[in-house]
Amino acid sequence: MIVDPPGAGSRRLAVLGKPIAHSRSPQLQLAAYRELGLTDWTYERSEVDEAALPDFLASLDSSWRGLSLTMPLKEAVIPLLDELDQLATRTGAVNTVVLDDGGRRLGWNTDVGGIVRAFAERGVRPASVLLLGTGATARSTLAAFAELGVAKVLVAGRSADRVGEVVAVAEGWGVSAAAFEPGLDLTGLPPEIDLIASSLPREAEVGLPAAVPMGVSLFDVAYGVEPGPLTRAWRDAGESARIVSGLDLLVHQALLQVRLFTAGDLEQPLPDEAAVLRAMRAAVGGF
Repeated sequence: MIVDPPGAGSRRLAVLGKPIAHSRSPQLQLAAYRELGLTDWTYERSEVDEAALPDFLASLDSSWRGLSLTMPLKEAVIPLLDELDQLATRTGAVNTVVLDDGGRRLGWNTDVGGIVRAFAERGVRPASVLLLGTGATARSTLAAFAELGVAKVLVAGRSADRVGEVVAVAEGWGVSAAAFEPGLDLTGLPPEIDLIASSLPREAEVGLPAAVPMGVSLFDVAYGVEPGPLTRAWRDAGESARIVSGLDLLVHQALLQVRLFTAGDLEQPLPDEAAVLRAMRAAVGGF
């Protein structure tokens, strides 16, 4: 997929979703553009749901360069795009839309790369995983686990049909997978599990074990001012070093988005990318 480089002058970007007020993407993205000297680029939040998405996209003029997408838009946007990158096609999930100078809408998935980078940074190398959730982010997580060489995944969710779909996707990517029959009740965690990966929203109800299992890491994509119940349990148990957080994912997938928005190249590092990454981390608290 070839993307024309952005023209001179200011460019507009935004993160879309519903709800969206909690998103820290504006702080991350603006910190990156300021570090890169793009002081006239703007990035905002817009609360948009599936019904409003077509009209929102149709309203964008040539000043717009791109969009970040969160729940519930990662699947809904696909029929509205002109082209998808390989990972977006593979996962059926788009979290990044680049608007090229020819007016095309190009869909990308930077969540997969963000997860792989976050796990590498934290030094977490799972072999047997319990995946909570069956949506677009869960499929991106599975794609990342396939890249990371995860041997086995148990999938938990509220709908047996959706769990079955995710199991089939995992097996299609060469990852051994099965349904976790207790669903979202973690009180009977199998002993071979070394990572719990939650793609659930913060408000989701999960049956927690009486004690955090020793040696089990946590990947929790949800983030907010206060930690969700899973992250809180691991922190209370003194296991913070075993957490790959939603902010870890957010900053790494956002860095990949900045590559796309500024140069249209997912694989080409930014100028002084380490400084850009430091600026992004500092913008959300230097976690």
